[in-house]
Amino acid sequence: MSVRSEPAVDRGAAAPPAGRLHTAVGTTPLDVAFHESVVADAAAGAVVSFQGVVRDHDHGRSVLRLEYEGHPSAADVLREVAAEIAADPDVHAVAVSHRLGPLEIGDVALVAAVSTAHRAAAFAACARLVDEVKARLPVWKRQLFADGTEEWVNCP
Repeated sequence: MSVRSEPAVDRGAAAPPAGRLHTAVGTTPLDVAFHESVVADAAAGAVVSFQGVVRDHDHGRSVLRLEYEGHPSAADVLREVAAEIAADPDVHAVAVSHRLGPLEIGDVALVAAVSTAHRAAAFAACARLVDEVKARLPVWKRQLFADGTEEWVNCP
């Protein structure tokens, strides 16, 4: 299994990196189609992907935009989480990226994609991947609200 971590970039139709695992933490926009192409596998009967999108509200408050900051270890932690999911014998390949910096409403902050032989395993693996990233990735979110206030989320 090869592990690659590189800046998140919109790769369009570019060839995906070789191997079962791709991770990235960066400031450029994320592309779900690229992540799906990374996990494509002739033996896979299912590819499940997830996009975490910036929404315009949180707990009844209007959100204008977000900013994400990451600890220097974020890329290593993301790679570790992805490798744990990829170690599942049902999983063919994993791709996951998290965006940092300022994001607007509708921007994609997190993309995850997983391939397996069957759909149930793919849904379960993708859900585990997203849950573990949310629980363990040292990335903090600053929400800027329409009323001029702000809030940091997931800060230690």
